[in-house]
Amino acid sequence: MRKTALLSAITTALLASAGVQAADAAKAVGAGEGRLDIIAWPGYIERGQSDKAYDWVTQFEKDTGCQVNVKTAATSDEMVSLMAKGGYDLVTASGDASLRLIYGKRVQPIDTSLIPNWKNVDQRLQNAPWYTVSGKTYGTPYQWGPNVLMYSTKVFPKAPDSWAVVFEPQNLPDGKPNKGRVQAYDGPIYIADAALYLKATQPALGIQDPYQLTEAQYSAVLDLLRKQHSLIHRYWHDATVQMSDFKNEGVAASGSWPYQVNSLKGEKQPIASVFPKEGATGWADTTMMHAEAAHPNCAYKWMNWSLEPKVQGDVAAWFGSVPAAPEGCKASTLLGAEGCATNGFEQFSKIAFWKTPQAEGGKFVPYSRWTQDYIAIMGGR
Repeated sequence: MRKTALLSAITTALLASAGVQAADAAKAVGAGEGRLDIIAWPGYIERGQSDKAYDWVTQFEKDTGCQVNVKTAATSDEMVSLMAKGGYDLVTASGDASLRLIYGKRVQPIDTSLIPNWKNVDQRLQNAPWYTVSGKTYGTPYQWGPNVLMYSTKVFPKAPDSWAVVFEPQNLPDGKPNKGRVQAYDGPIYIADAALYLKATQPALGIQDPYQLTEAQYSAVLDLLRKQHSLIHRYWHDATVQMSDFKNEGVAASGSWPYQVNSLKGEKQPIASVFPKEGATGWADTTMMHAEAAHPNCAYKWMNWSLEPKVQGDVAAWFGSVPAAPEGCKASTLLGAEGCATNGFEQFSKIAFWKTPQAEGGKFVPYSRWTQDYIAIMGGR
C-alpha cells in the first residue's frame, strides 16, 4: 500500500508539471514488486506453453523481474466477480464489464503519461466511452475484434451470409435441420446479438442501438431468443469446449471468437468464419488496474509493454484479433502482412462493440434485467 500511495503522489506531481516528458514520467514508475496477477481472456497472455512461437511474457519477466500469474475467465460476468473479490492487479475487460468495474469502484484511473507507448494507441480507440469516464482514463486498450459466425465447411460448402442459421429453424445445406446443431453464447450480452439481427430483419421495431432497447424492442428480442432455445446444442462460454463440440459433437454453426476459428484451422479442421450481412457485435478490451492493486509498478510496466507493436501483433496473430496499436499490423511476422485485414481492421465502423446496457432514466432496459432474463431463457423459461 505504501508503494501505491507513493505512485499516486508521483502521478499527482507529474500532472502538475506540464513540462514533464513521457520518457521522464516512465522513470517515476518504481522498481517492480516482483509479481503481477492478471485476469485475462483465454489466449490473451501467452508464455510459449501452448506454442513456443507465441510468448510475450518471458521477455517482460526478464526485463522487469515481475513474475506474471494469469487467471483465465470465460465471461465478463466472471471477470467482474473476480475483481470484486480482489487479489488481482489487472484485468483485460471487455466493454460489457469495464463500466461496471468503473462505476463499482473496482478499478482506478491511470496516468497515461506514465505509459510511453500510449502514443501507439489507435486513434479510433482513444477516449472510447467504455473506458473513459468524466475525463478520466481507466486503462489501456489491448485488442479488439468482431464476434464472427463460425461454421463447418463440411455442412456449408458456401459461406452462410446471415445469422439466421442460428436464430431461425431451417434445414442447412447438408439437408439436415439446424436443431441441436447450433450454439449461442452463455452470457447476457448475447441479447445484443439477437437485437442486432432484429434491427436488420425487423426494421419496424426501430432498434437503433442493440444495447439500448425499449421495453417493446426488448420483448421482441426475448421472444426470438426463447424460440432459439429449442435449436441450441449448448450455450457455450468455454472456448476449448466449443472447439471440441465442433470437432466431435456435430455442431455446424455458432457465434464465436476468431481465437476458436484460428485454433481449429491450425488443427486442419474444416472450419471457417464470416462477417454476416446483418453486422456483428464485437469487443474492444481494456487492461484495467484494480483499485487496490498490490503491484502497481509491475502493472504500469505491463500496460506499457502490452502496447509494444510486436507484442500487439503477436497477440493478434494468436487470438485472431486486431491490435490496439496499428503499428502491430507490421511488427509481427506471426501476424503476417495481411493479418490485420483478415482479422477485421477495416470493419471497425461496422461492429457494435460490447457495452454495459444502462437504463438512462428508465428509457431502456438495464443490464440487471438482461442478466435475469437470459438466465431464464437458457433454462428454457
